[in-house]
Amino acid sequence: MSKILAINAGSSSLKWRLIEMPTEKVIAKGSAERIGQKLGKIKVVANGEKTERESPVPTHHDAVEMLLKMLTESKIINDFSEIAGVGHRVVAGGEIFHQSTLIDEEVLTQIESLAEYAPLHNPAEAEGIRAFMAALPGVPEVAVFDTSFHQTLPAVNYLYSIPYDYYKQFGARKYGAHGTSYRYVSQRAAELVGQPLSDLKMIVAHLGNGVSLDAIKDGQSYNTSMGFTPLAGVTMGTRSGDIDASLVAFLEEKLELSVEQMTDILNTKSGLLGLSGISSDMRDLLAKETTDERAKIAVDIFIDRIVQYIGAYTAQLNGLDTLVFTAGIGENEAPIRSRVCQSLGYLGVELDENLNKAARGTEQLISTPQSKVKVLVVPTDEELMIARDVVELGKIK
Repeated sequence: MSKILAINAGSSSLKWRLIEMPTEKVIAKGSAERIGQKLGKIKVVANGEKTERESPVPTHHDAVEMLLKMLTESKIINDFSEIAGVGHRVVAGGEIFHQSTLIDEEVLTQIESLAEYAPLHNPAEAEGIRAFMAALPGVPEVAVFDTSFHQTLPAVNYLYSIPYDYYKQFGARKYGAHGTSYRYVSQRAAELVGQPLSDLKMIVAHLGNGVSLDAIKDGQSYNTSMGFTPLAGVTMGTRSGDIDASLVAFLEEKLELSVEQMTDILNTKSGLLGLSGISSDMRDLLAKETTDERAKIAVDIFIDRIVQYIGAYTAQLNGLDTLVFTAGIGENEAPIRSRVCQSLGYLGVELDENLNKAARGTEQLISTPQSKVKVLVVPTDEELMIARDVVELGKIK
């Protein structure tokens, strides 16, 4: 048995899971949140017990040191030598990384060089990687890229209709995101329906605070809704999704905003939050949509944009036989799944509403036997995919 640390670092957070392989048993999990703020929050769950405390966490390097200290102090492990490998979720792999990769100094430098493609994430992830490499010398470290799953997109789907030289000079193209989630969910969905993934025309809807959809053809990503950055695509919790570029320039002029300020608005003050003026949390909006017109329109737009993409991707796939919901909203909000599927009746989608209501964070087929499209809920597990890649690439037994 080997113990693998799966690390998911965000711009101001570091989530982790310690997984025993090959049994794939979660030994412990936790997080450091509000990194860089005055007071951070540390969470650990082990042996059925949850521990939380507040403490300053100035940097991701500090978060790593705290994590490793907690693992030994709480006796989750007795010694660092028990950790056989560490896997890191990295948002942007650009066109350099087409698959998960063992990390050395050259790879780490390349990850840092891609910071402009994910300025909130790659630098933080690189900092965490350096901290682990220093604390655990000789332990295999593996980078698992959000974008690598989408390297199979054909040029017709990843190129923008702008001067081609911008792509060649600056890498201006669609990269997508949520790739690790899509890899796990698509493989698991194929297992659940009992067919090879390569035989399925599948759309996966990753509906969380960040939202994207992916069309999977011949077992590979064929098109995805997020673009050069995770800002593109459907309406999200605080992100606008697709928007006319000229409107961005118009608003910058009217509001006398810099590019950076406008980009921040589109990323953090738009989407469900901007439309409703209430919350970016779908639970809050569903609770108020019958009494608050803006909450209702926010929910309606959220569903409409998802339906638009499913329709477009069904046309590109020349049909649809499997639709999968995952992530926070996709796994837990039966009303959203129901309303999306009601708009897909023309495709022969038919939900079993009793199964749909019962499916909350669990694997479940929620369509009727008569439905022409199998509809499933499959909770995502990015950390497990990371651990599997560490075992494979690190040649860990």
